[in-house]
Amino acid sequence: MVHSIDPVIFEIWGPVKLRWYGLAYLLAFVAGYYLLRYLSRRGLWVIAENKIGDFIALLAMLGVFLGGRLGYVLFYMIPKEGWSVLARDPLVIFKVWEGGMASHGGFLGVAIFTYFYARKYRVSWTGIGDGICIVAPLGLMFGRIANFINGELYGRAASGVPWAMKFPHALAEEPVEKVDKLLAACAERAPMYQEMVATPEGLTYAVRESATVRDIAEQYLTARHPSQLYEALLEGAVLFAVMWVLRFRYPKAPHGMICGVFFILYGAFRTFVELYREPDSSLIVGLTKGQFYSLFMIVAGVAFLIHASRSKPAESESTKAQ
Repeated sequence: MVHSIDPVIFEIWGPVKLRWYGLAYLLAFVAGYYLLRYLSRRGLWVIAENKIGDFIALLAMLGVFLGGRLGYVLFYMIPKEGWSVLARDPLVIFKVWEGGMASHGGFLGVAIFTYFYARKYRVSWTGIGDGICIVAPLGLMFGRIANFINGELYGRAASGVPWAMKFPHALAEEPVEKVDKLLAACAERAPMYQEMVATPEGLTYAVRESATVRDIAEQYLTARHPSQLYEALLEGAVLFAVMWVLRFRYPKAPHGMICGVFFILYGAFRTFVELYREPDSSLIVGLTKGQFYSLFMIVAGVAFLIHASRSKPAESESTKAQ
């Protein structure tokens, strides 16, 4: 099956469009808001219920979006294109609508924001982190589903996998001879798309517009793992279920315990799924960048668990930021 999902839900006005990617982030923050309110009301989070709305808004802007985008620029764009990418367009850092958010950068941004928030309101930093780590997997799940809808961050070539898909965005990964055959077939059967299909972006658009181009792509593109959905399942649904059960199974667990489990499991799941995901940049000591950065997540998780093991059980409502 050729991936041909339109990333735009509908056009609002002119260039303003509602995209699945934007909706995914909206759903993530709405779900996080209500779940954190629920936890706070039951005395299972350190921030008071009436403060959560402002906290989520600041977290989204200063932590997730800014951190995620900066992480993508620093970890992926600059190593691939050089610092000249910033010289050509310094505002590229803020262009989240063009795609490109690094989850590891988002984690770092959230960690920095919550550290200063905790200091300002004199509340436990790891206590704040525990709550975020419970709801964060839902954001990861929605985000990975949006990646799948966009046809980006596709998987490695798959053989004998019934659910494998053919992603037009993966045109750049195909052997030259297959690309030449695809272009020749388009020139013969769909000449109006001949120039367009020479690029991954053009082919992605053409398969949505033309059944003929879609048939040609079906013939010449390589079937790949839908690794975005693997990540949505493991880093999203499964991780959320584990975090939620832990919170209610150990309501007075020392602050930082849930953070530790989250970071270790996320790092492990991401490392595993990278085996099925096409590397989107050069390797580091034989590891994909996702695997390499996940090692630091696992180390951070161990550090959180060590800190939690030396801490007292979590206190009650009196510890909340007012």
